[in-house]
Amino acid sequence: MEQTKFERFSLKPFIIEALTKELNFYEPTEIQERLMPSILKGESAIGQSQTGTGKTHAYLLPLLNQIAAEKKEVQVVITAPTRELATQIYQEVGKIITYSPDEISAKLYIGGTDKQRTIEKLKTQPHIVVGTPGRINDLVKENALIINKVRSFVVDEADLMLDMGFIKDVDMVAGQMPENLQILVFSATIPEKLKPFLKKYLANPRFTHVAPKQATAAKIEHVLVPARHRDKLKLVYDMLVDFNPFLAIVFTNTKKNADIVADALIEKGLKVGRIHGDLSPRDRKKMMKQINDLEYQYVVATDLAARGIDIKGVSHVINYEIPTTELDFYIHRVGRTARAGSSGIAVTLFETSDDDALNKLEKLGIEFVNKDFVAGEWKDIDDRKRRQNRKRVTDEVDALAKSIVQRPKKVKPGYKKKMNREMEQIKKRKRRLTKKQK
Repeated sequence: MEQTKFERFSLKPFIIEALTKELNFYEPTEIQERLMPSILKGESAIGQSQTGTGKTHAYLLPLLNQIAAEKKEVQVVITAPTRELATQIYQEVGKIITYSPDEISAKLYIGGTDKQRTIEKLKTQPHIVVGTPGRINDLVKENALIINKVRSFVVDEADLMLDMGFIKDVDMVAGQMPENLQILVFSATIPEKLKPFLKKYLANPRFTHVAPKQATAAKIEHVLVPARHRDKLKLVYDMLVDFNPFLAIVFTNTKKNADIVADALIEKGLKVGRIHGDLSPRDRKKMMKQINDLEYQYVVATDLAARGIDIKGVSHVINYEIPTTELDFYIHRVGRTARAGSSGIAVTLFETSDDDALNKLEKLGIEFVNKDFVAGEWKDIDDRKRRQNRKRVTDEVDALAKSIVQRPKKVKPGYKKKMNREMEQIKKRKRRLTKKQK
């Protein structure tokens, strides 16, 4: 078996075997390196990091290491804000526990499934529970899921949990657990509204913030394309056809716009999948399976798909519009591509009103290239700021010329023309000088 640097954490042999044979992990990421020792000791922790940093396995590996298979009781509960993310975590759990010599059971509890049938099957309690807070809370209230002996409770994507209104359910579930509970909270950001929850349940947690070395993956090319009052639907279609992507996701800000874009692309003959909150649980599950089975080359989605959902093989991301509520969603969106060391292209259509948002993204270290797509061809164009800079230089030159050329005390016929000529000569000299300096 190939050597792995995870061995220094003294993990059980079956976990090391799963890491090498199933997951192909040989070296811990920064967040795994920093958090796993304290989680293995049973300490509570807050981990702040972006997606793609390895945080899921930062808690899964130590928690699965602590499962006592002989005790037929719920020992670990993991909550996630969306059904898709909960399903992914559950699948990762499954990959590891299949290597255990002792039988470790894990169950997935999410909305959109038959609750009564779930309750009937809970005569035997699983060791590990993964699910959405609402469904887990329902099962606890029904006295079907017994969580009074839980040792570890994970709240994943906590800021999104807050945004989606699930913190109340999380709070109610945590309230039914033992006092000496290990709580692990993971979040891309720590908003003010989340702090009361953290203060209530975590006395002295270990706080680990893994700041990304850069806001987005190194191999993403960020392209800005001006909308310029053009037909954006046609522009997106033309770009997608030109890209001929392995898999492209077009992001919109609203469910309504997602449907408008998807319908327009379908009308033009493309086979398009869609992901947004108005799909029924069954349809969402079916859609995710079809996307992962590569039945679609194009997907239109709202920001539901930007956080946590792992869609493999995304070569292109198109932002039909810039996120308005949270600029962080730009980073989550483009993070769907250029994963695991591959490259990707992220195209953003922008209006002049988006300048403030783009300036903020540039301050995060994102470097945009300015291009346009005209008549089926990509063209390099001037930086969007060039016009602003040119206007500012012109204003400065005008002010300088006016300050030098004074109005004569005695006004003669044609003085205005003479003044304007003098001012133009000064402006020309100033512009020539500015050009030489550049």
